[in-house]
Amino acid sequence: MKKIVFIFLIFPVFLSAQINESDTLKLKASLSLTGFYQGGNVETFIFRAKTDVSFIPWKNWVFKNQNSYVYQAFGKDKADEDILSLNFLYLNPDRKIYPFVLGFISTNFRREIDLRYLVGAGVTFQVHNKKEDWLKISISSEYENTDFSTTNFNFSEYNGSQSINTMRSTIWLNGKYSLFKNKMILNHESYFQPSLEEGNNYRWQADIGLEFPVWKYVNFKVNYRHTFESIVVVNQQQQDRFLTAGFTLKSY
Repeated sequence: MKKIVFIFLIFPVFLSAQINESDTLKLKASLSLTGFYQGGNVETFIFRAKTDVSFIPWKNWVFKNQNSYVYQAFGKDKADEDILSLNFLYLNPDRKIYPFVLGFISTNFRREIDLRYLVGAGVTFQVHNKKEDWLKISISSEYENTDFSTTNFNFSEYNGSQSINTMRSTIWLNGKYSLFKNKMILNHESYFQPSLEEGNNYRWQADIGLEFPVWKYVNFKVNYRHTFESIVVVNQQQQDRFLTAGFTLKSY
């Protein structure tokens, strides 16, 4: 019988599960590296990396950058290779209501997206903001352009177009809560992003995490992410679900 080897690598280095741009610290950063390898009858390799940086470039301004990279292969055949860069510039994020501008860039191998970019602006409402608990709602509008490597989609009206562009509106909901005297931490990030021009062009994502403090600077974390995209290339699923586990290493 072939020897089967499982290697599960979870080495996140987080300053926080979510970086709150309203915090007063001038610089915050995080790095997350996770992976999975299975050899033997079935060979599987998964690698994920994520960085999160927030800093104050000028007085009353905060810049936040989030980058992620995902690579997956099954039987030495590449299944995923995705890059995502999220960039925000906030003005007066210590106030109850504050504006921001954004710029996103992404690629997605499985969904055959060569390049997607969004640029826009919005406003954030701080519903609740304490040191250990906070809840924010944001509304923004963006111009989006997506270049595909194919021209065949699940909606026939888009067939023949290698690039799809539209104006969008986005509703964001982000929060973090300390429960049971800080023995459990719940955090969530979600958005709904419809097109302002086509009713069948929309996407949404929900990301929910539970953390359990192990030590002053270390938490055990379980995370669930569900994504949905209405327009996809032919024979692709519209939704994806991810369940992961790891650790959070905090510097404060």
